Amino acid sequence: MEQQKITGLDEWIDFLSEVEIPVLKHTARRLQTLLQDKDKLSARGIAHVIKHDPLMTVKLLRYLQQNKRSSQDHEVVEVEQVLMMLGLEPSLRNIPAKPLAEEMLGKQKMEALICLLRVIHRSNLASSYAFDWAIHLNDLHFEEIRIAALLHDIAELLMWCFSPTEMLKIRTIQQQDKTLRSNVAQTQVFGFSLDELKSELVIKWSLPKLLITLMDGQHAKLERVRNVSLAVNLARHLANGRGDAALPDDYRNIAELLKLDVDAVIDLISAKSDKNHTANMAFT
Repeated sequence: MEQQKITGLDEWIDFLSEVEIPVLKHTARRLQTLLQDKDKLSARGIAHVIKHDPLMTVKLLRYLQQNKRSSQDHEVVEVEQVLMMLGLEPSLRNIPAKPLAEEMLGKQKMEALICLLRVIHRSNLASSYAFDWAIHLNDLHFEEIRIAALLHDIAELLMWCFSPTEMLKIRTIQQQDKTLRSNVAQTQVFGFSLDELKSELVIKWSLPKLLITLMDGQHAKLERVRNVSLAVNLARHLANGRGDAALPDDYRNIAELLKLDVDAVIDLISAKSDKNHTANMAFT
């Protein structure tokens, strides 16, 4: 699905605020399986499926914020809590697991689909690291931190779905000039960076303030924001292979965050990466 007529940051924000956000076929299939046995239907079971798909997760959160009741006096970020507020069957009825990203892109955009799936895998890895580190740091907002890491690259995911040709163009530009920063290449093609798009979208969608803060690198002085940023950076660099030149700095920064020595951090990350790779082979 190509949206070639949309130009400029404001038009994209308006479009992405109204359009149906796609989800993964894997997510839709698993939710359908759960619905077939309503006696065993639970918020925990549905949340377990949704929170591994950043597209379905943000679709759910956006719907809640757009349909927030005046009596709702506190912000809700956790997927399970959102489902309990909205009701299980109403949630799945009003927030259907469609369209499917795989069908939107199709065989003609297979390269873009592969890139989309890689970013989703990377987002899940980042969320897993951020969650573990929050537990290690005794941060009671561990679930919010996990979701923030999962959704950190949501603008990139959406643009792979709705503007795959331009995203592939950005990828080509960066492959030709490996020193070119991502935001520069994105601005060359779109006229804005994906970070700018994300920052504006989360405000337009009125996502919870805590979540917006956690996704904003400008608040990096806060420990939990640094947790999210480091997890996202680590997942991105690991995607390039364990020889990526940025990884030594990642390890040192993570060691400082967790108050561990660098070797211990490397061992933890290696074990975690191997476990996640094995667990996600079928998914990817």
